Amino acid sequence: MSKEIENPTLDDLVVRLKAYIKEATQLESIKKAYLFAEKKHKGQYRKSGEDYIVHPLHVALILTTIYADNDTIQAALLHDVLEDTECSVEEMQENFGSEVTRLVQGVTKLSKIHFSTENEYLIDYYKKIIVGISEDVRVIIIKLADRLHNMRTLWALPEEKQKIKAKESLEILAPIAHHLGIHKIKSELEDLSLRYLKSDVFYDIAEKLNNTKLERDKTVYEMLQEVASLLTEHNIVHEIKGRSKSIYSIYNKLNKGKKFSDIYDLLALRILVHTEQECYLALGIIHSKFRPLPKRFKDYIAMPKPNMYQSLHTTVFGLDGYLFEIQIRTYEMDEVAENGIASHWAYKENKDAKTNMQSTTEQKLQFFKTIMDLNNDKMSSEEFVHSVKDEVLNNNIYVFTPKGDIIELPRGATPIDFAYKIHTKVGETTVGAIVNNNIVPLNYELKNNDIVKINTNKNSSPSKEWIHIAKATQTKNKIKSYFSKNERELYIDRGKYNLERELRKRKLSFNEFFTEDNIKKICQTVKVANLEEIYLVVGNGKNSAGSVVNIIDKYQEVPVPKVVKVAPKQIDADIIVSGIDKIKVNLANCCNPVFDDDIIGYITKGNGISVHRRNCHNIAMLENRMLPVLWNQNVKLDKRYLSLLVIYSNSRDNKMAELVQKTSILNINIDSIKTINRVNEMVYELGVYVKGLDQLKQLVLELEKQPYIYKVERLMR
Repeated sequence: MSKEIENPTLDDLVVRLKAYIKEATQLESIKKAYLFAEKKHKGQYRKSGEDYIVHPLHVALILTTIYADNDTIQAALLHDVLEDTECSVEEMQENFGSEVTRLVQGVTKLSKIHFSTENEYLIDYYKKIIVGISEDVRVIIIKLADRLHNMRTLWALPEEKQKIKAKESLEILAPIAHHLGIHKIKSELEDLSLRYLKSDVFYDIAEKLNNTKLERDKTVYEMLQEVASLLTEHNIVHEIKGRSKSIYSIYNKLNKGKKFSDIYDLLALRILVHTEQECYLALGIIHSKFRPLPKRFKDYIAMPKPNMYQSLHTTVFGLDGYLFEIQIRTYEMDEVAENGIASHWAYKENKDAKTNMQSTTEQKLQFFKTIMDLNNDKMSSEEFVHSVKDEVLNNNIYVFTPKGDIIELPRGATPIDFAYKIHTKVGETTVGAIVNNNIVPLNYELKNNDIVKINTNKNSSPSKEWIHIAKATQTKNKIKSYFSKNERELYIDRGKYNLERELRKRKLSFNEFFTEDNIKKICQTVKVANLEEIYLVVGNGKNSAGSVVNIIDKYQEVPVPKVVKVAPKQIDADIIVSGIDKIKVNLANCCNPVFDDDIIGYITKGNGISVHRRNCHNIAMLENRMLPVLWNQNVKLDKRYLSLLVIYSNSRDNKMAELVQKTSILNINIDSIKTINRVNEMVYELGVYVKGLDQLKQLVLELEKQPYIYKVERLMR
């Protein structure tokens, strides 16, 4: 980043602009924007005590370091005018046109959100980010420059607010700057954030850097002279300079357990040449003199990063055995490395800057498309935030299609994630995967630079097992959506069939029964929207076909034969069957009801009453021979009830002994336990005897507290 001007003026801005904006009319329009903003902000002051106009002026100056175009500089100077002054949108359009006004409106949208990594506003924050990106990438670049200047003057805020702003900048804005490839802004945001979040660590690293500066400078200078002589000897025109490592990047390495003395790329050189061919020539010449460190060579020229970064990276044993990290790139690659997508302002070659940048965005930055795809998926706010923060902004890998297209995926992604990222239909018809010309299982963990080919079969469909294999939340939701849609269709068909059967039994015509008025009346009663949803609630068991038909046709079923009734207090059984005494009662083995479950009885043929949990799928299709049953709360029985649990673990280690221990602590007897091995997890089926629903819930709660358990379900057969 260029050195910050302490008390900047409009003249300082014009001097910077003249370095790359040559048209006098554009410079005049920028001056006009400054004077307009100065007038509108007159009498307003920042927390630091300065005139408010100083802030937009600094933002514009920051943007000159990445060669922002005329419209962007104007919008930067005006970015707070709509929000903080009496200026109307119409007045701004009249003075500066629709393009600049639209940019200012985009920044204003972002500014109205209370950025936070802790609360519900985060989801809205991300959605506003998306709006800014999808409308014009320059909106987000202005916002990044705005935040950078605010971070430079963060000392003016109370300590608590300093930490909040620093955390937002580090966790949300710096990663976005990284994905846009704007290294200058990203690096300074990270360092400033660390300074306020962990000042002791920041100043400790700064002091160590300062203490070793003389020695490092001497070593780097000698190595620089040696490499420069070598390249000159081989007639390679170049520029070479020492490269400083940011305090935050050093902190990250220390945080991973490295010692300060082991961070070899504190000694670093950057070599700039004119052509791509000269990059490789320079690399070969340097390797001929200085031995490279194995596995530390990276070719980002042949395989650029998705944010367009290109460079050759190598680490060599330099003078006196010191390790040096050397980057070799062209001047244009250096612009891209520092400014990312914004570098196209400088290299637009007489093309329209906005069009060129947006085109580059569509081609190169998978980041934008990924967030837009996430926003279009139906997922909860929590899932959306998790996906954006953990799967899009951090820890990504980059793999290739057989044609060489780059696909961005979260770390830990599998071929299933890759297939769904290509297209939902590809995902749904996947039957196998080939990675780097080798057949791999669908749970194979993809790595950077893998070349992935998906085999499909149009007659194939997803497996529910894929939900556990997939890494990306977006993929999991697409798989769940497939099964939800299929189950919905199944329930609708089942519901229609049950209703038709019920109407035939009552000798009613289907078409005459489901008139427009009758459908409306049924919808109002069962609280659904249309006939299809009537089928759905009957098919999924929420309403019986008989109860739905009864809304229109009051049908009297044949009553259960009269029996002698007795008062509940005289019954010593644990289940009361409509007040009936002395009747055989069995607890159904399919759903294993326990005391206090919501239950219902079914009159079997010759085997008394079978008691089911009310949500048991085996009685969802049954309409007749059902009768109310309830638990006898007046009898304190010492009976225990069998319940079957399915426990899903994300650990491949056998945790059976721990499960037995957790169960025993709660004084619950185990009937059976078995394991079901799956691809990347362990599933346990646990049979337990409990006193009732409360004790069962207590067990489930205790099991779900374990870090290796992600779901516990009661089994229905």
